[in-house]
Formats: sequence, C-alpha cells, structure tokens
Amino acid sequence: MWGTELHHLGFAAALALAAAAAVAQATPAVTDADIERARRSQPTVTEQDIQRARERNRMPSDAELRQAPTPSTPRIDALPQPVTRAPVDLDALARGFDATAGQPALHPNPGPTLLVFISFAMPDATLTRLVDQAARAQASLVLRGLAEGSLVRTVARVQQLIGSRKVAVQIDPQAFDRYAVTQTPTFVLVRDGTLPQPCATGLCVPGDRFARTAGDVSLDYALTHIQRSAPGFSKDAGGFLKRLHR
Repeated sequence: MWGTELHHLGFAAALALAAAAAVAQATPAVTDADIERARRSQPTVTEQDIQRARERNRMPSDAELRQAPTPSTPRIDALPQPVTRAPVDLDALARGFDATAGQPALHPNPGPTLLVFISFAMPDATLTRLVDQAARAQASLVLRGLAEGSLVRTVARVQQLIGSRKVAVQIDPQAFDRYAVTQTPTFVLVRDGTLPQPCATGLCVPGDRFARTAGDVSLDYALTHIQRSAPGFSKDAGGFLKRLHR
C-alpha cells in the first residue's frame, strides 16, 4: 500500500517537473544584451532639445506685448448695410393713401377707378401677378385689414409684394362693404366722379356706378369679362387694358 502511494507521488512529481521545464522553454530569457538594445532604442531628450523647444514656442516679452496693437471697439455704424428700398409710409398706408405718391389710393388719377381687392391668404404667385398688373394699369390694391393684426407686419408684407413698383395700396374694410365684396380677388371698375352715398349700412355706392367680377383670374381677363358682361363700362375697361398692354 505504501509502495503504491509512493509510486503515485513519484509520478506527480515527475509531471510537475515536466511542466516547469515546458514553461521554462516557452518563456524566453531576458539577457543584459536585450536590456541594452531596449535602452538604445528609446529617444534621449537632451538639454539642447529642451532649449530648441523653448525658442520655438517662447512667450512674448513685455516689450513685444506693449507694441502689439490694441483691438479697438467695433464701429457698428461702419458695418456694411443691406440695400433698402424707400420706406413705406405707415400713416399713409393706414389712411388708405398711395405710399409712393401721396395721392388718395382710391382715385390715383382723374377718370374711372379700378380697384383690385386682395388678401394675404391668396397664393403668392397670384398676388405677385396682380401687383405687377395693377402697377401697369394704374389700378389700386385694397386690403380688408392688417396682417396678423400688426401694421408693421402689414407694411413689411406689402413692401415685399410691391418691391420697386409704384402701385397704390389701401387698407379699407368699408370698401369691401360698399362694393359687396365677399371673396378675393375681386375686380371693381368705378365710374368717374362716383361718390359713396348714405345707406342703411353706412355708405354705399349705387349699383349703376360700378361693375364687378371675381375669381382667380388675371387683371386683363377680368377687364375683358367686364367689357362683355357690362357694355356700359366697355370704354372705361378698354382704357385700363391699353395701359396694361403698353
């Protein structure tokens, strides 16, 4: 029995020795030559290297700092200014006057008056077309009220629409009532010398003193339609058509 145990112990010791020998063979020995090679491969920082780095990245002296220009306070008034058009007269627009010529918007010229009732809810393409045509035909644009309840926003929107064109623009909610305008755009051709008269709703224009048509159409189409549907206004409509096509 003891012989058997000793035999097992001797076998285990042999295995341990064999394992240790295998580890010793797998791990390379580090010699003094290896250490010397590793030391030589590392860069050596000398005093000269440190001095050169100081010279390349030196701090400016007090004298150099005193000579450096001191930044001045920026001049806001010298900054480039955006190109601006002539300002729109807020009071004139609110009163319903031509903001460019100072003439009453509903009657910018002697003779019959052509009113184009518009709103900012209309498509931009339609508004742009009507503004251009109204400027050429010397018609007046009429708005019911302010954009977003703000006169400043209204003026900005009108200026954006009219650009450099000369066209009369009026804010006149009563005009919508006087000519029974219920949709935009609506085109109203008024005879020369027409004046509003008192009525149950305030001031009204007699029905035989104006012709009206509505729809998302061009100004020349509206005038042509008035010529066909209201022959009594054919001559007045023809005058605006001539201006439009000049």
